[in-house]
Amino acid sequence: MEKNVCALILMLAVEGLSFTALSQTVLGSPVTGPLTSQELQQLTALDPIDTHIHIFQRSPEFYSMLKKLNLHTLDILVIDGTAPPMNDIAWERKGAWDVAQSSGGRIALCTSFDPYKVGQPGFTKEAIRQINQDFSNGAVAVKIWKNIGMEIKDAKGKYIMPDDPAFEPIYKDIAAHNKTLIAHLAEPSSSWEAPNPASPDYDYYQSNQQWYMYSKPNAASKQQILKARDHVLEQNPNLRMVGAHLGSMEADFKQLGDHFDRYPNFAVDMAARMPYLMLKPRADMIAFVTKYQDRLIYGTDTELVPQEPIQKQMSEWEESYALDWRYLATSDIVDYEGRKMQGLGLPQSVLYKIYHENAVHWFPGILENSQGTITSAR
Repeated sequence: MEKNVCALILMLAVEGLSFTALSQTVLGSPVTGPLTSQELQQLTALDPIDTHIHIFQRSPEFYSMLKKLNLHTLDILVIDGTAPPMNDIAWERKGAWDVAQSSGGRIALCTSFDPYKVGQPGFTKEAIRQINQDFSNGAVAVKIWKNIGMEIKDAKGKYIMPDDPAFEPIYKDIAAHNKTLIAHLAEPSSSWEAPNPASPDYDYYQSNQQWYMYSKPNAASKQQILKARDHVLEQNPNLRMVGAHLGSMEADFKQLGDHFDRYPNFAVDMAARMPYLMLKPRADMIAFVTKYQDRLIYGTDTELVPQEPIQKQMSEWEESYALDWRYLATSDIVDYEGRKMQGLGLPQSVLYKIYHENAVHWFPGILENSQGTITSAR
């Protein structure tokens, strides 16, 4: 078999055919569509947890999907000054608590604070007051986002970094409460590079130019932002940090592994970065996931869009969960934007860590059914 494949590769190379053409020739038809009944049974048996969603309005259809998939989730606040009403932390907080308290215990909350107020009198004290109030209501984590390092500037026009002294008491407070910091800091490297249609993130930056740093003069580099993130890890060894989106090291798994080796208080979620695994050699990804199986946490970064039909969104969510499952759990052929690849076929023990155990470890309390009181952020 290996000789035949090598011969075919050589033939295609001589003919000048692409890798895509090769994959279409060597591999069979991809498995598509929603989870089969057998796949559903296998997934639900893991008590799966999606640690990265954004929902701020109740939806019976969404709750029904959670029940069908036996899924728990972590609903994350994101304070985005470029996209109203996401710039209103009071609106977002109230909506997220309402969603969580109506979910039958299937949704936990990750709160946040308003970083746009950094530099104002009493910023740190008020941020700590509010997140502690959310902790008392059952929140299990706090999120900081890419606007720190990529958007917000001080009075002198300098980008504010995640290790700014104004944030340090907040980090200390999170650790003191045995909660977790989710850090979405920086972006894929393509944000700092010339437009490349082959990049998995090309379409995103075409429609979200505010986060395309290549076009911004004097932008902070990705290296500067991640160095400041690492400084937070060094200064706060008792703080659990989960780097969202593979810690923005999605294209360099050696760098990511080095961080795992260096920082025992650091893990990452896989939300919205599964294509970066899919586009790497299968054997390399099996070895990486196996070695760092305690540091990889399942997440999707999905959200509900009020303007779109809910049934269409639920169908897309389920197909996304199915694609992730087939890639991680089976040896089936899957498709990513026209490229076919074989699933990793990870063992049950590793799948259980990725889908369940790591979330419970890195987010203590994520499965507790908090029924706290909704309170105003103002």
